[in-house]
Amino acid sequence: MSLKESNKVETNRYELTIVVPAADFDAAMTKVFQRENKKITIPGFRKGKAPRAFVEKYYGESAFYEDTVNMLYPAALEEAVKESGLDMIEDKIDFDLVQIGKGKDLEFKVKITVKPEVSIEGYKGLEVTKPEVVVTDEDIDNEVKKVQERNSRMVTVEDRAAENGDITVIDFDGSVDGVHFDGGKAENYSLELGSGSFIPGFEEQVVGHHTGDEFDVNVKFPEDYHAEDLKGKDAVFAIKLHEIKKKELPQVDDDFVKDVSEFDTVDAYRADLKDKLTTARQNKVNDDADNQIIDQLVEKLQGEIPEAMYVNRMNEDVQEFAYRLQSQGLDMKTYMQYTGQTEDSIREQFRPQAERQVKIRLALEKIAALENVEATDEDVENEYNKLAEAYKMEADKVKSFIPAEELKKDIVVQKAIDLVRDSAVVKAAE
Repeated sequence: MSLKESNKVETNRYELTIVVPAADFDAAMTKVFQRENKKITIPGFRKGKAPRAFVEKYYGESAFYEDTVNMLYPAALEEAVKESGLDMIEDKIDFDLVQIGKGKDLEFKVKITVKPEVSIEGYKGLEVTKPEVVVTDEDIDNEVKKVQERNSRMVTVEDRAAENGDITVIDFDGSVDGVHFDGGKAENYSLELGSGSFIPGFEEQVVGHHTGDEFDVNVKFPEDYHAEDLKGKDAVFAIKLHEIKKKELPQVDDDFVKDVSEFDTVDAYRADLKDKLTTARQNKVNDDADNQIIDQLVEKLQGEIPEAMYVNRMNEDVQEFAYRLQSQGLDMKTYMQYTGQTEDSIREQFRPQAERQVKIRLALEKIAALENVEATDEDVENEYNKLAEAYKMEADKVKSFIPAEELKKDIVVQKAIDLVRDSAVVKAAE
């Protein structure tokens, strides 16, 4: 198999002329005959027993051409693309048969799509802004409060009226124009006041009432309410308030700290919270700075990018989205029914991020080429070990499903972004 000719026919499209030697073509056609002959019946012969000459005379010599081409085509194309040095991407392939026949070279032409030729300048010395990372005592207090909330207990309130933040236990029975409606009645329902989980205006009218009170709540259903027959309607809910409960937060002392952490004192616990908040905020600042760099690189990238690259990336994103749905017990079909979307509309939602991902990858690959960035064997081995630790499996197993060449490409791209980041000019945010 060999590449006879390679010609650029349009932007990002090449035509390859590929030749398979006659000996290889004839050998492949023999294999096809041996496979297919088991299914063939020729008058005067038992099924699968007719000599090839009789079969070809009966059906014609070209009977096995299509299957033979299909057998040879994938390897021939792969070898030709490799020989051409082109970086083919997944897209439609136009096929044109030039020559075929027993004892002849198989010759065909294909038109393929390749990665675009791009350019980028001015990628060093990019300006980024970074705010100073500050963690105040109030920030730490808020984190402690969250932990108190998670460890709170509910206690019954008997000496005051209901307030926002309380959990009330109520019976309610709703009606519109004196007629009760489905879903409008419940007993011993726990409602957190101020949560906004009920119709606007409902919870506010429970505030101020005491345990044992019976009263009416007057509300208007929103115009966009999910039940068609209730949209925009005035409703009255008869309420009976059975119980008022509030969260009782634990006192923050050394005993509390020992219960919720590995620390023994409040001071040590707060110091750890400060370190964690500082690290988290610094990471966010760094991520924001990286996004500023990426935005600028995408703007500086020049080149005509084939639509197929965007489509392929969108398809990958949709597939990842489907996997996430499955992990939540949903499938794509059910999700589309719930949301009224189609697969195409979902795919288009991923277009902006897909275009960004494709462009930044192309930009970084170009920068890596311009800067002669390479991934060493040591880099690859270290990355395999990191992945093995992350996946909690042996490095050899990771190597079995992540090819070294693919990993090298990722390492090179990461080195390119490191290079751009290290050269960036950082300014303090105002």
